[in-house]
Amino acid sequence: MLIDIDSTRIADACRREKSLPALECAGPRRQIYFDPCKIRCALVTCGGICPGLNAIIRSVVLELFYGYGVRHINGIRYGLQGFIAKYRHDVMALSPNVVANIMKRGGTILGSSRGEQDVDAIVDCLERLGIGALFMIGGEGTLMAATQIADTILSRQLKISVIGIPKTIDNDIHMVSRSFGFDTAVDVATQSIRAAHNEAVGYPNGIGLIKLMGRYSGFIAATATLAEQDVNFVLIPEVDFDLDGPSGLLNNLEKRLKQRGHAVIVAAEGAGQKLFSDKITQKDESGNIRLQDIGHFLKNEIAAYFEKKQIDITIKYIDPSYIIRSLPANANDQVFCNFLGRNAVHAAMAGKTKVLVGHWNGHFVHIPMILSAGKHKQVDSKGELWRGVLAATGQGLLLNS
Repeated sequence: MLIDIDSTRIADACRREKSLPALECAGPRRQIYFDPCKIRCALVTCGGICPGLNAIIRSVVLELFYGYGVRHINGIRYGLQGFIAKYRHDVMALSPNVVANIMKRGGTILGSSRGEQDVDAIVDCLERLGIGALFMIGGEGTLMAATQIADTILSRQLKISVIGIPKTIDNDIHMVSRSFGFDTAVDVATQSIRAAHNEAVGYPNGIGLIKLMGRYSGFIAATATLAEQDVNFVLIPEVDFDLDGPSGLLNNLEKRLKQRGHAVIVAAEGAGQKLFSDKITQKDESGNIRLQDIGHFLKNEIAAYFEKKQIDITIKYIDPSYIIRSLPANANDQVFCNFLGRNAVHAAMAGKTKVLVGHWNGHFVHIPMILSAGKHKQVDSKGELWRGVLAATGQGLLLNS
């Protein structure tokens, strides 16, 4: 029988004592559950593209092939659509030759898609293909789908392992200290900050405005700010701010220009959503709320504010989001992806299921999906990271009360 980690006790302990659960270390086991000569494995990448996806695919394939001798490895094309017959996506046979050089490419060789698909139809497809282990690489929505797929498999008493590999550039998956692609995102974001600063100092009253990724969490914005300390104001979803008033952003920006003649602002995409009069109701294919564009909003509000005061400014707006998403992973992320992929294979071959492989407290561990699915990790507004941002920028609270 497959090993289904008992997550109820861990979750209850977390809520009662606010303490961290003891997580099982990832890695190879003395005994394995599946026969490598007979098992068929499948990989699928879902949601938005992210640096490191191809590195994950490569490490999973190489560990299956060389580490365990598995010869039947299928790549499911275009996310969960690849399981559904009506989309007519072919399955891709994966081997070391196929994945040999894919680390140098951005995106994912398997393609991706967003949106829910019928769970029973997905499990039916897994049965038809004779899959024994499914590796699902994706973010919050993918982990929730993986949980439903694993539950359906267990209810049917099928011998199929489901292993999640958490993917989010934003680094906001609960109980995962670091997600792949984040290091690359920060690396490129610092270049954008450098460019914005150079633009700002090149003009009288120059303002550089950068919008970075971060729907619910401001880890990229905060970390990039500390890496490239030319930023004067950082706006993230976790920390409220006012636009107008004596302590608001615009008044503080005016003071900064009078003092130094230039300023740089970094805004995470989920920041300042309260400033929009329109209530957000639309959602994308994955069920995420379609955020209002804080970058263009701030650009227009800043321009209008200084025009009303008859103060000449030059504002340069930079949004590197899609460039960051589509790049290959940097060296640190490549190494990290290698460990994630190989540990995911060890978990699957040992018969683990309904777990994701993550990094916690310096170790790669097995995390019950129920502990992370549908939850977000956020920047602690009283923690060391945000205190460091406040010290580096000197921006204050930006609130009137």
